[in-house]
Amino acid sequence: MAAKRTKYGIVGEKDIDKGLTTDVYFLRAEEILKKRKINPNVVADVTTSGGDWGVLSGIWDVAALLEGKNINVYAMEEGSIFYPLEPVMFIEGEYLEFARYETGLLGFICHQSGIASKAARIRLAAGDVPVMSFGTRRQHPALAAVIERSAYIGGMDGVSNVAAAEQLGLDAMGTMPHSLIICMQDQAEAFRAFDEIVDKNVPRVCLCDTYYDEKEEVLLAVDALGKKLDSVRLDTPSSRRGDMRKIIHEVRWELDIRGYDNIGIFVSGGVDVDEIIRLRDLVDGFGVGTSVASAATIDFALDIVEIKGKPCAKRGKYGGRKQVYRNPETLEGEIAPWNSEAPNGMKEMLTPLIQDGEIVREMKSLNETRDYVLQQLEILADREGI
Repeated sequence: MAAKRTKYGIVGEKDIDKGLTTDVYFLRAEEILKKRKINPNVVADVTTSGGDWGVLSGIWDVAALLEGKNINVYAMEEGSIFYPLEPVMFIEGEYLEFARYETGLLGFICHQSGIASKAARIRLAAGDVPVMSFGTRRQHPALAAVIERSAYIGGMDGVSNVAAAEQLGLDAMGTMPHSLIICMQDQAEAFRAFDEIVDKNVPRVCLCDTYYDEKEEVLLAVDALGKKLDSVRLDTPSSRRGDMRKIIHEVRWELDIRGYDNIGIFVSGGVDVDEIIRLRDLVDGFGVGTSVASAATIDFALDIVEIKGKPCAKRGKYGGRKQVYRNPETLEGEIAPWNSEAPNGMKEMLTPLIQDGEIVREMKSLNETRDYVLQQLEILADREGI
């Protein structure tokens, strides 16, 4: 087959909507079932069998993908905490209505839930310290808004990607690159130029690790900007970091003895959960890139669990249509057969998303979804003593 590569190698919306971003064996299954005139009414649910809790993201992309199909879809709310074995969604309808869309559906929620879940763990680790998402450079640029949205609802306080921030209705956040300092060939001059030229509403944060010892460059920033300096950013790559805690202690000492105790210290560069826990009592903010943007995907699978009204399942899966009940005060829950009585104090998690092909749920705003995640994280933190 002749190649049909687009400019950036991006599969377009039309091919996604047509179900062409699928594994070829679904198209072969379609062909066989159509020839044999077999198209049973089924229920298929989406679960993950391993790992720990996660944050569900990508539900609205699934809704857009399946809208107009003669099916019903029940799902958890975007941003819900889920646990292994719990169905986060199920589809009811004739199998050939949605068969070829399995690959795209899973791609939406596996990828986005992985990013949101890692962002939530970063948020828990950081406590009250602000955390910014700096990681879109680690992924295909076409995915920038997908990455930043999932990172933000998972608990990041801001995002750096300009196009993504615009799409999400946020202000892009960031400091200055090493390249600015290198091009100007003088740290202090670069710091002064940033202050003179960049919009006054942008915090004055100087990057202080380009050529010299961090402490020395911090003092250059103080001399250049004085009281206008809001924070200093330490971004030494992990391969040269040494004892970052000691470096931060030194920088904090030198700032404080000069009367600059109001100047914050911002740390970035290879930051992950363990380092955040180790440094969070010393710093005023983190920039997190690769560990969130390149987070492992959640290994969701879609499996038929009911056919023609009767429970069925492949080995390793639980048959039958199910409901997930959750105590909103503790986040404890249980999986039960569909239409079973809700345990005391628990609510149904799987509610209508699509009915007869029509989206019936109102989409919450980005910040409402983020607030929902943060409320659940507070409960997890209290419950697990984080």
